[in-house]
Amino acid sequence: QVRVVESGGGSVQSGGSLRLSCTASGYTYSGYCLAWFRQAPGLEREGVAGIDSDSSTWYAESVKGRFTISQDKPNHMVYLQMDSLKPDDTAMYYCAASSGYDYCSGSFSDDEYSGWGQGTQVTVSS
Repeated sequence: QVRVVESGGGSVQSGGSLRLSCTASGYTYSGYCLAWFRQAPGLEREGVAGIDSDSSTWYAESVKGRFTISQDKPNHMVYLQMDSLKPDDTAMYYCAASSGYDYCSGSFSDDEYSGWGQGTQVTVSS
């Protein structure tokens, strides 16, 4: 069973940086996608950044150039480096792991991700 745990959230001022960490287990290590999502109060959950087993990456347009997703394969870790943070980035951030690789690459579809973390809060003040 897929297990996902994320951490690293906190409160920062506009323009600051945070690095989120996620550890995942139980997914298909030979072919997979790992992604970060976020959800602000009153809004739907949206994809932020994704990475697959080939280390291809994809991002939401709103975070391109500011956020960087990376992974540490031997330790089954995925990270989200967030720079130049803005108040609009305030949200609960979730790490998710796919159930396979057939369709997940480049995708932020909820249907492709079977394992979800508990969330870590990011708050950016102006």
